Amino acid sequence: MIDLYYAPTANGHKVTLFLEEANLDYRIIRVDISKGDQFRPDFLAISPNNKIPAIVDNAPADGGRPLSLFESGEILLYLAEKTGKLLSGELRERHHTLQWLFWQSSGLGPMLGQNHHFNAFAPQLIPYAIERYQVETQRLYGVMNRRLEKSPWLGGDHFSIADIACWPWINTHERHRIDLATYPAVNNWFERIRTRPATERALQKAQQI
Repeated sequence: MIDLYYAPTANGHKVTLFLEEANLDYRIIRVDISKGDQFRPDFLAISPNNKIPAIVDNAPADGGRPLSLFESGEILLYLAEKTGKLLSGELRERHHTLQWLFWQSSGLGPMLGQNHHFNAFAPQLIPYAIERYQVETQRLYGVMNRRLEKSPWLGGDHFSIADIACWPWINTHERHRIDLATYPAVNNWFERIRTRPATERALQKAQQI
């Protein structure tokens, strides 16, 4: 059983998407970030960066005590290695998958998050910041589109944790003032993931929280 410390955000959705795809047993523990639950000492003991998601694996492969992990990219990598799913064992595809996973963690997620912040939540209008992050958002969508013009999935021939990491952020494209029709390869990829049964189940879980 996996305990998932969760809020229905893009980073939270990454883990439910994996867990549903891999058909793992898990229990959602809601972290109400609007009320400051992420700063509670019991949560900080699991996620010292006071961010969701975090997990506790109550049955790690070494048979030892429960293992807690934070950072969504590491959680996806850990679960892929634990289950042997959604990460190729073939050298090239494995590392292509990992490079796109790290691309999401270091670029796509942070930049799109800043775009959303300065467009929707900043206490004052800062045109420079809005323009800066909009231009970078468009650049990143372009990078992704060029990859998907050449490959059915980000890592190669198989759906993987790289696709799972990116999809929840692209699912909020309207917040980034992005028309997916401008990026047809991304749009095609997005729709193929949106209609997967595991994606539908994961999003239903989010609505129930």
